[in-house]
Amino acid sequence: MSKRTLRAAWLALILAIAPLAWGESPSAPTWASYAASQYEVVPNVTYLVAGGREVKLDIYKRRNATALQPTMIYFHGGGWVRSSKESVQMALIPWLEMGWNVVNVEYRLGPVAVAPAAVEDALCALRFIATEAKTYGVDANQLVVSGESSGAHLALTTGMIPESAGLGRECQGVPLPRVAAIIEWYGFWDVGDLLDGANRKPYAVQWLSSAQNREEVARRVSPMSYVRSGLPPVLAIQGELDTTAVQHSMRLDEALTKAGVQHELVTVPHGGHGNFPAEERAKIYVKIREFLAKNSLGKT
Repeated sequence: MSKRTLRAAWLALILAIAPLAWGESPSAPTWASYAASQYEVVPNVTYLVAGGREVKLDIYKRRNATALQPTMIYFHGGGWVRSSKESVQMALIPWLEMGWNVVNVEYRLGPVAVAPAAVEDALCALRFIATEAKTYGVDANQLVVSGESSGAHLALTTGMIPESAGLGRECQGVPLPRVAAIIEWYGFWDVGDLLDGANRKPYAVQWLSSAQNREEVARRVSPMSYVRSGLPPVLAIQGELDTTAVQHSMRLDEALTKAGVQHELVTVPHGGHGNFPAEERAKIYVKIREFLAKNSLGKT
């Protein structure tokens, strides 16, 4: 898809849904004109070649910016085995409205490469953006990672796994930067919990495969294995009726509290595993804006 086609698609999308996003937003035509004139789309940038496969990301960057921009890196969901970066473009719109640069990341799915490939790819995407920060107008000191479901899991691992863990060695560049914040939507905290028992998920089993050391791999790719003081602030968003993820969110909240990590847990009444009503998502983005402001993020 050409850049012109991508911009046209975004313009039509924004015109359709902008009035739903914020009660105090500019009118749809004003916002659409702003987006079309102020943002450039750089699609399908190869950030990694692994297993003979090019792994790509899309960059939405402010035009004519005179300063490096705060940037959100987004990972799509799909249980690590399906979906695509193109399927989540609507989730990026509130960040464009806030004036952020956005990076939308693809990663190797389970049918192509089992765990820990997706985690390694996500770390490589972070390294790539930090390495090419000036090229794409990115403020490497204001990198926020986010995602929903398994994408939230990748946001957590990307923001928490240290260089010393040995993941992400397939890519070269600057040392892994410290992300400024993590915003995770109903993510998974303990991958091993998804392999057996009441919380068993077929997609997690597929992602971990039947390797004899799958429990060890599950620990390596679980955010819970990397809890320590000094982590970036975390905003967790969770539907109250999302049984498995609720358990993981509560464990995340408890672990971060013990480690002294700044964090907040936002619960959605009667919410399940995503698909929140528009009015609830609007409230969540109010919280996100407050969270960013509290941590002095979003300033150029």
